[in-house]
Amino acid sequence: MHKALSLVALLAAGPAFASGLEIQVEGESNGTIKIDLFEDVAPKHVEQITALAAEGQYDGVVFHRVIDGFMAQTGDVQYGKLGENMSYAGRGGSERPDLPAEFSELAFDRGVVGMARSQNPNSANSQFFIMFAPGHFLNGQYTVVGQVTEGMDVVDAIKRGTGGNGAVVGQPDLMKTVTVTD
Repeated sequence: MHKALSLVALLAAGPAFASGLEIQVEGESNGTIKIDLFEDVAPKHVEQITALAAEGQYDGVVFHRVIDGFMAQTGDVQYGKLGENMSYAGRGGSERPDLPAEFSELAFDRGVVGMARSQNPNSANSQFFIMFAPGHFLNGQYTVVGQVTEGMDVVDAIKRGTGGNGAVVGQPDLMKTVTVTD
């Protein structure tokens, strides 16, 4: 009887899905950002970024594009590691395939996390961005993957870039470690 109850409990629990990321930031900004991921809204995107995080691919990746009043972008696991040639940061992705868009009705408000992409809506791969302020012009154009639940003060302190594209000059802030949370 005890074994049967354990099996029922195990089956009822279903598969274990990641529900968040914990990002340790270092640089001008230092601290922890906690993100709740929306598996029900963007399951393929969440699966990809949690797999990359679990593999340690995001560890040491810089915030390469940071536009004051708009967003902070990171996640280029190909060219965005600290110590690499930063002029290429933002041009790469991962060895995994690009993802088909998973657009939703969710708005790009402060603290929302979205997937970066090229002009092709189906080109998101590893890069993502965190909104400093609402950017509703992005609604329905980019995939929403999550929301910052703790650490917006850390996001707000990330070193800003310059110029229209927000490229960070000098030593950028980075994601020291990125951990998948339950």
